[in-house]
Amino acid sequence: MRKRSYKSPLRQRQASDTRRRIVQATDQSTFGEKYEDAVRQAMSASDPEARLRLAACIARQIHEPLSATFDLLRGAGVVAPELAKLEQERERLRYERQERMIVSLRDAKRLRPGLNHRTARDIFWMLTGRDAYRMLVRERGWSPQQYQEWLADTLVRSLLSPRSARKGSRFDVMRRHQ
Repeated sequence: MRKRSYKSPLRQRQASDTRRRIVQATDQSTFGEKYEDAVRQAMSASDPEARLRLAACIARQIHEPLSATFDLLRGAGVVAPELAKLEQERERLRYERQERMIVSLRDAKRLRPGLNHRTARDIFWMLTGRDAYRMLVRERGWSPQQYQEWLADTLVRSLLSPRSARKGSRFDVMRRHQ
């Protein structure tokens, strides 16, 4: 007895639509109004170091509540190619949105010497991505606060000229007293 294959175009389309809605809802929660307000606050900071430290806070705010969802979507992309494509689109959008930060650092003449615009943007994109959060917080047991502090310090050291990375800044003082 041979098994009869079951293929329903309607069911496949419904499943595809459901997966697309899940990913789109995740993009909207990632880049929604709360995110835009946080970005505006970061970009309005006059000091480039403060901007980068606020960017670390934004990354934490995005990754902390959504990390399990992102892990699920990443794994689902293996068996559902359309989810992998949607995930790639989300990352492309995140990369595009980070342009403003790098331009602001360059225009303030605070970008680390020898670091071109594209490389700086690539570094910023990679460091603020969810993989670093996942590895440090979920796999190595760091607290979200430890991750945020590490990210802020790493962004400052990686992207800003040494003269702009102030020792004893109010952020360092605050961290020592926590």
